[in-house]
Amino acid sequence: MRIVIALGGNALLRRGERPDAAVQVAHLAAAAPALAKAAEDNEVVIVHGNGPQVGLLALESFADTSLSKPYPLSDLVAETQGVIGYWVQQALANAGLSRGAVTLVTQTVVDAHDPAFIVPTKYVGTGYPEERARQLALSSGWSVQQDGAEWRRVVPSPAPQRVLELDAAELLLQNGVTVILAGGGGVPVIEGPTGLTGVEAVVDKDATAALIAIELRADLLVMLTDVRAVYLDYGTPTQRPLGQVDPETLASLRFPAGSMAPKINAARHFVETTQARAAIGSLDDTTAVISGTAGTQVQVSSRSGREVQG
Repeated sequence: MRIVIALGGNALLRRGERPDAAVQVAHLAAAAPALAKAAEDNEVVIVHGNGPQVGLLALESFADTSLSKPYPLSDLVAETQGVIGYWVQQALANAGLSRGAVTLVTQTVVDAHDPAFIVPTKYVGTGYPEERARQLALSSGWSVQQDGAEWRRVVPSPAPQRVLELDAAELLLQNGVTVILAGGGGVPVIEGPTGLTGVEAVVDKDATAALIAIELRADLLVMLTDVRAVYLDYGTPTQRPLGQVDPETLASLRFPAGSMAPKINAARHFVETTQARAAIGSLDDTTAVISGTAGTQVQVSSRSGREVQG
C-alpha cells in the first residue's frame, strides 16, 4: 500500500512547550517505531508541518542586527525542511527501519495572484499574550491573530498548484526508499519570466499532502496532529469526536480556518478525487489511525445516508 503521512508541526512541538530541539526529537523518537513499521510494510511518503519551527527562525532572523533585512519565509521553509527531515530520518533509522529514507528539499508552485496573499490565515511561531503580540506586529509589520488563549503571527497560505520534485519521489518510492517530501508544504515559489522565485508565504502542508497523495496515486492519506480526532464543538463542554464520516457530512460542518479546516479540506479533496480513505488523528496513535481504528476516518459511505459516529 502507498501511504502519504502528514505530520503536523504542532505534533512535534506541543502547545506550551519550549521550542527546543530536544523536545521535538523526543516526540519523534516516541512516534518513530509506529512510523518505521508503516514504512517497512508500505511505500511511505512523509510530509511535515513547520508552523512553530519556521516562526522561530523568522523571529531569530528579525532580531539579528547583523542582517540588512530578515531572511524571506521561502528560505526559512527550506531550512526547516532540512532540519526536520534530518530528525525524521534519524528517528526512523534508530527505530529500526531497514529501508533507506531521504529528505527532498521541495518546491511548491503557487499562484502569485492567490487571494491568500491579501488575507493571511496560517499560524506560525509560538504564542504570545495579546499585548506582546501586538507590540511585535507593530515593530515588525507582522499580522497577528488569536489562537486559543494566545496570539500568534499569521502569514499568507496560498493553495499549492504543483509540486516540482514528484518525479524524483516516484523513483525513490519504486526503489523501496521512504521519502520525506514537501516539508512545511514545500518552499513556496511562483513562476515568472525569469523562472522560479520564492515568495513570502507558508503553504499549508495538509493541502500539499493531499495534492501529493493524488498525484502519486496513494491508497491512504493520514494527517497526524496533537489531538486524537476531529472534534465537534471543540473546546466546549459538549465537544465530541468524529469517528467514521463521509466527505459530504464534513462539507456541512464548520471548523476554524487556521487550525482544523485545512485538514478537513485536504481529507475531503483526497477522498472525493480518489475514492480512497483519509484519516486524521494523534501522532501518539499512529498505528491505530493508519489501521482505521482510531482518529477520524473519512471515506465514501457504503450507505445511502450520511454517516457520523463518535
